[in-house]
Amino acid sequence: MRESVRRQRPPSARDRFPALGPELLHLLARLLRRPRRGDRRLPLLWLVRPATGEPGALLRRFVGRGAGRRVPHAVLDLTDRPETDDVPTVLRELHRQLSLEAFGAARLRFRHYPLADWLMQQSLAVGVDTADSGRATLVRRLRDWRGRRATEEPQVGGDSGLGTAVQVLFWLLRRAVPSVVFRIAVSGRVPLVGSQYRWFMRQQYLAPRQSVTFLGFAERLTAGWRDGEHPAQVDKLLLHAFLEDLRQAYRRRFWRPGDWRRTAYPVLLLDGVSVGDVGHTLVRLLNDVRNETGRNDPLLVVAVATAAPPELPAPRPLREADEAYDEWAEALPETRRLRRAAAWLLVLRLADGDLVAAPGAGPAALVAPDPPWWSRRFLPAAVALALLLGVGAWATGRWNLDCHPDPRGRVAVALVDGECVGYSDSAGQVFNSEPGQDRLRAVQRRIFAQNRAAEEVWRRSDHRRPYLTLVYLGTLTGNRTRADEESYVSEREELEGMATAQYALLKESAAADGAALLRVVVANGGRQMRHAGRAVAMLEDLARDDPTVLGVVGLVESRTSTAAALRELNRVGLPVLAPTLSADRLDQNSSLYLQISAPNTDQARMIEAYARQVLKVGEAHVYHTTGQDSSLAEDLYVSTLVDGLRERFGSRLTRLDEWRTGRRLTQECGFRGVLVFAGRWSEFDGFLRALKECGTDPPRHVVADDSVNRYMANPGLRASAPGNLPVTYVSKAAPATCAALRAAQARRDDARGSFLAWVSADDLLDPPRCRDGAGPPVGERVSLATTPR
Repeated sequence: MRESVRRQRPPSARDRFPALGPELLHLLARLLRRPRRGDRRLPLLWLVRPATGEPGALLRRFVGRGAGRRVPHAVLDLTDRPETDDVPTVLRELHRQLSLEAFGAARLRFRHYPLADWLMQQSLAVGVDTADSGRATLVRRLRDWRGRRATEEPQVGGDSGLGTAVQVLFWLLRRAVPSVVFRIAVSGRVPLVGSQYRWFMRQQYLAPRQSVTFLGFAERLTAGWRDGEHPAQVDKLLLHAFLEDLRQAYRRRFWRPGDWRRTAYPVLLLDGVSVGDVGHTLVRLLNDVRNETGRNDPLLVVAVATAAPPELPAPRPLREADEAYDEWAEALPETRRLRRAAAWLLVLRLADGDLVAAPGAGPAALVAPDPPWWSRRFLPAAVALALLLGVGAWATGRWNLDCHPDPRGRVAVALVDGECVGYSDSAGQVFNSEPGQDRLRAVQRRIFAQNRAAEEVWRRSDHRRPYLTLVYLGTLTGNRTRADEESYVSEREELEGMATAQYALLKESAAADGAALLRVVVANGGRQMRHAGRAVAMLEDLARDDPTVLGVVGLVESRTSTAAALRELNRVGLPVLAPTLSADRLDQNSSLYLQISAPNTDQARMIEAYARQVLKVGEAHVYHTTGQDSSLAEDLYVSTLVDGLRERFGSRLTRLDEWRTGRRLTQECGFRGVLVFAGRWSEFDGFLRALKECGTDPPRHVVADDSVNRYMANPGLRASAPGNLPVTYVSKAAPATCAALRAAQARRDDARGSFLAWVSADDLLDPPRCRDGAGPPVGERVSLATTPR
């Protein structure tokens, strides 16, 4: 038979026992240090003292000395206590000592025991006739005890209406609300409220279910009323409540790191115990409560007595302390199941020399072990700070001060590549905070104000009027612009057209139940509609949640991203009305797509016919651009227009080239054919600057595509154009000039006359149009965007 030999590892600083060496101190150090995982069962340690020596004094110094984190302890010398002391009196003193914040850690908090002890000190009138008044008195006292409020309340002068209102509010806060909360709490029927009252009704002592309610049970605990109860059961209830508070204080919950800072069990040191006295009674009741409830608790009891208890009259010698504890722990499950009177008792006899220290040395101090690093007090603050920084970093990447959700309306936005993409129907989110774009922001605010007005009219009509939602999806951010330059004139004009259509419907008679009301949601797809797919994904959620969403208007630029957005909108089931898109074959991306403008095939045919029939020229030079960071393959508008021009001009197209910013065009000086700009408006200003080098010999005929109407709509850009270079450009709508509108109004053209009245109104556009023969023009896209109405 082989014997295994195990090398003994040196004890760590955590496990090292005091250097003094007595077996008792070794055992106490073993029991009081709490394991990192789980909990150990703690015995009722009964020490039979020797004829000489003061083991109680040594134990008090052992648990009470030391700096920093000490073992929570309570000491009770029964030799100095009156003989009239009973269990409630002893528990009251133990509660006082353990509640002190004197052990280098958070103090132990008691919730159940103080309530039970307070109830036992209350006196109520006893008798059938006084039962109701006694219950009312108890309720009032219990409510006051629960709130711990002062008896005097500040007085507020009530001569004015304000003073009376303050008094009423103060009464509600101090009387009515706490009273309602108290009634709910003591009922025990609402989760998360009044758990301590529910505990009393669910524990086993004094048959609480016979009282039906907690108030009835509490009344039985008061002086006079509890005379009919068994005294031992009352003491067990008090002790059970005391131990329950310790159990809750020593719970370990992973979401509360502070629970793990309790690394040493509390110890109760009873000195001068005699068989039959209150100390012996307390130990016996502790044994009974542990047996009867089946609950473990974190309290180590050390009773120092002159004789062994009658429940276990044969003590073990102190030198066998460790072996005796191991045997006790092994036998405990069986003895507690049988409810033995000595199930929790561990009795040791101290000999005269067991507590004698080396000359000049005192007993070492027992210090509570350091808590785990992750339970330190700084950790919650550090975790909260890390979470705050993480959430802040995430939110900063997703939103900023000018791009964030808002609870005042339907707003869904995200920061994508520095642009605010998404949608909004309220002033909580207005797109584009760049300098110089005040008019763009102003028309959005006008639309959002009219949204609120339309909703209010709809509400007042008892929802009889049709209520519809249209989404304007455009390019509202991303253009490079100066602080004094309005860079989104076309988008602003389109939004003004939407606002005009919305305004016209609001002006319908309140009795016109068949007249629709219009809410406009403004959505941004980013520069060149690059993030239109992201915006459409947000609009899908809006359409799913809001059945009033009728469709989408806009989309602004014909690019591959726009085509992808069309396919997604078709999948979602949202119709699209495009006033300005003109790339060929866009309709193949959606069966719910309606394009108002003519396709590029017609634009190329018109340019060729204009060159041939009006200008009487045959040769053509075509330059195209696609905008910043784009290509011909991505720009469907430019690519289909170039294809159409190539097909129409055929061999007469002698130069087809891409123009980039900074490239010179001196080769076009004096060109007698037609010079076609088939690119994006954003490069047209640079294109004209390049032709400025021609001086007095510019190309004879410059024709630009319809994208240039954005340039023409911007007075700031037009101001720097060459004065000797006439330009012809394609327009997608007949200009709604003030003179033409007035002439139509004089002819009693109701549609154009009404349009003139709307755009000149004081409460719509800023500034109003066509006022007194002056003011800014209407704008091509205002009338174009109003057309869907």
